[in-house]
Amino acid sequence: MQRVAVFGNAGGGKSTLARRLAELTGLPLFSIDMMRFKAGGDKVPDEEYLRQHADILRRDEWIIDGFDSVASAWERFAAADTLIYVDLPLATHYWWVTKRFIQGLYANPEGWPDKSPIWSSTISGYRVIPRCHRHLTPKYRQLVTDAVASKRVHHLRSRAQIRRFLEAVRNEIPAENARHVSSGQEPPLSGELGQTEAINQQSN
Repeated sequence: MQRVAVFGNAGGGKSTLARRLAELTGLPLFSIDMMRFKAGGDKVPDEEYLRQHADILRRDEWIIDGFDSVASAWERFAAADTLIYVDLPLATHYWWVTKRFIQGLYANPEGWPDKSPIWSSTISGYRVIPRCHRHLTPKYRQLVTDAVASKRVHHLRSRAQIRRFLEAVRNEIPAENARHVSSGQEPPLSGELGQTEAINQQSN
């Protein structure tokens, strides 16, 4: 697990999962929302974003959380050695978007650019959920089915599965570090905004 793509519908807890995974593994974490949007919610120019995205994909280690567009997402999926697909019941996605809105009234959501427009982003999240479920969920599910033979794939369908996955990673890390030490290597060091536009384009 060195190049990890975390993806799924809006409000699935992807960013929280990605942050926890980065803490456990020491892999560097990159948020698509932080790359794609400036403070206040303005978009970063396409060329700048795509250049940064390409630079990250050329690295040996990364966790990337988010979507942006079909083209960049599938490029990311192809480069990843591990796919983590968060595929929760729709009611959970709606509830977590709502919970993020309530929390965002008091503090900027973690993993979002400063001064993100919480109200408009929440409305966008509500609109994204059914569109993503209709247009992208079948593609995501086919992707992880096809990728099993060549990549490490985790299709997480419930909060309990997310917890068990993180616990398994936590238990795996000491064994990984032990293998590094025994081989004479140093153990590794610790170290939804954009989805709306792409789905709108697909549904038009």
